[in-house]
Amino acid sequence: MRGFRNFLMRGDVIVIAVGLVVALAFSMLIASFTTDIINPIVAAAGGKKGNGLGFYVSDHNPKTFVDFGAFLSAIIYFVIFIAVVYFLIVVPYKHSQARRGQVVFGDPAPVKTCPACLSDDLPAAASKCKYCGTDQPAVAA
Repeated sequence: MRGFRNFLMRGDVIVIAVGLVVALAFSMLIASFTTDIINPIVAAAGGKKGNGLGFYVSDHNPKTFVDFGAFLSAIIYFVIFIAVVYFLIVVPYKHSQARRGQVVFGDPAPVKTCPACLSDDLPAAASKCKYCGTDQPAVAA
């Protein structure tokens, strides 16, 4: 039980938990924004009263209504949500880790391709291919 408690009390787990709670709260806020503000605007753009932006596949049966407005609203919701998560969670986390001397979400390490087996995930400084064992040419710096 002590190991489980220590795991839960690590800083990373707490940060993740807080981030998830904040993300959930923003998710509810953004869902309300798209439902109460974006959906009526998209419905008005459709020009039809009550139906929104879309069309019926067969004889005004509500089950056959293809609702482009709802799909457009979902795309807007997704973009806003990802932007909120990025700017309110990822960017501050990157800055706090940079102050600690750790690089997170940085550029990937350079790689090269083995000419013999064509594997393309070899580290740039590798002298042998980890898959086929072929000697690799030195990369000019």
